Order: sequence, then structure tokens, then C-alpha cells
Amino acid sequence: MHIEPGVVDGAKLALSYVTATGAVGYAAKLAYDTMKHDGIAPLAIRGAITTALVLCFFQVFPHYPVGVSEVHLILGATLFLMFGAAPAALGLALGLLTQGLLFAPADLPQYGMNVTTLLVPLLVVATVARRVIPANTAYKDVSYGQAFALSTAFQGGVVVWVAFWALYGNGFALDNIVQISAFGAAYLTVILIEPVLDMAILAAAKTLHRFKDSRLFHSRLYSAEA
Repeated sequence: MHIEPGVVDGAKLALSYVTATGAVGYAAKLAYDTMKHDGIAPLAIRGAITTALVLCFFQVFPHYPVGVSEVHLILGATLFLMFGAAPAALGLALGLLTQGLLFAPADLPQYGMNVTTLLVPLLVVATVARRVIPANTAYKDVSYGQAFALSTAFQGGVVVWVAFWALYGNGFALDNIVQISAFGAAYLTVILIEPVLDMAILAAAKTLHRFKDSRLFHSRLYSAEA
């Protein structure tokens, strides 16, 4: 989902700074609320884990250039279910930044666009989760349909933002529309694959029930809301 260099440049980059500030600012609020509720150590531990996982998603998992961007398997909904919204947001933002600093410095000018493209869909996932997952359901017990709704919210949001940046940068020329469509079609495979992986990972989490009181995972993973 990386916005490639040159898609948006010059004065148009200013918009990405605005959207990134808003997305990161809201994520910071979530982090502050989580820190007040759980303490700084659990937030830091989960944030470090999610950062390492996101870096793995970008650097180790297969990724292919398609149309206006690259297709990555970024398990945003999985991170949310396992670790919570704030640690997932930290992981996406810091993992993306670490990748740019260590492996892809050419992507750093696009960081504002890329972090917006990841964080805003994650925040939508948090909203969708409140609507589709009953309060008396622990995340380890979500159904395939519920996991699919979260995956669609995240991956669909990524596609929408990539399309927005491509149209913002290159306009409505036919070739640009075709490239955006190709990217969106390719991302459908991710939307189908992620819920299956979610169910497998959550099934594995059930076998790790002894960690329900640890700081490694979000408390909602094993326990319903009080």
C-alpha cells in the first residue's frame, strides 16, 4: 500500500502532513487513554511487539507491485484483536517509520500519506468492532463473519486511501483509473485471506490462555467487557 515517490509531490504534500497529524494525534489520544487504564509498561510492551510485527509484514511477507502501489499482507485487524487499538496504531506508525529509516529512505517523504493510509482504517476497525462484536464476547471467540467485517473495514480503507492519493496526485486520466482499479482488485485477495488467518491466530491464542493475565495481549482478547 506504499504510495510511491512521485505520485504526490511538491505543494500537494502539505495535505499529507495535515492528514497524518490528525491520524497520529488521535492515535496518541488512544495511547494516552490506554496508558491511564493499563499503565505505561503494558502499552510499551505491546507497542514494541506490534512494531516488530509490522516491520515483518513489510519486509518479510511477500509484497507485489500492482497498479499504483504495492499489495502487502498487513494484518491490521489481527493486531487490533490481539493487542488493542492503541498498540496496533503505535506498531503501524513506528513499524512504517522504521522501515523507511532503515530500508527504504526514498519512502520517507511519503510517510505522511502512508501513515494516514494505515491509521485511519485502523480507527475505523475500532468503531466497527464496537458495533459488530457484542460486549459479552471476548475477541478470541469472534466469528468468521465478525473477523471478515473487521478485515473489510481495514483493507477496504487502505484501498480507498490509496485511490484518493493517486487521484489527488495524478488526476482522473484513464490510465490512472485503470492502475487504481488493478490495485483494488488485487487487494480483494487480502480481504479474503486475512479473516482466515485471524481465525487461525485466534484459535492459537485460545491455547495460550495462561497468558490471559499477562501484559502481552489486550485484556479483551480473553475476557468480555465488564
